Amino acid sequence: MSDEEMIEETTEEFIEEDEEKLPFAKAEVVRLMKENLDDDKMIRERVKVEMNKFLGEVLKNVCKQLNDYPYTTIEYEMLKESTYPYTNITRINQEKERILLHLEAIKADCNALAMDVQRTLKLKDVAEEDDLSSFLAHGDEETEEEE
Repeated sequence: MSDEEMIEETTEEFIEEDEEKLPFAKAEVVRLMKENLDDDKMIRERVKVEMNKFLGEVLKNVCKQLNDYPYTTIEYEMLKESTYPYTNITRINQEKERILLHLEAIKADCNALAMDVQRTLKLKDVAEEDDLSSFLAHGDEETEEEE
């Protein structure tokens, strides 16, 4: 047997071992992938296997959420709530962007207010510090006299 034949045989054995551990029928996952990809796309074997494993992980995560419900019967509304992050990812990302933009606007407002406070109240701060320190010194003298 040549080296190439041995490599091919080893690769086939590796692929067959992976297929045994896959959560879904590989042919069905590949069929769905091909339906949703452009016709000119070719799918490597590793991509087929990893997509199958990924879908299995998604199923496990949804089931973990479904297990958090105290009921023994799983209703459709529970499923909808558990799959929400996967079915509404575009909307979630848009909301995330909106929140980040809003936070940037708040940060800019805070910076502008801080600059205004520093600029407009700077002279008053110096005068207030002098008044405050003389007041505190005067207050200390009074407490010493009372003792």
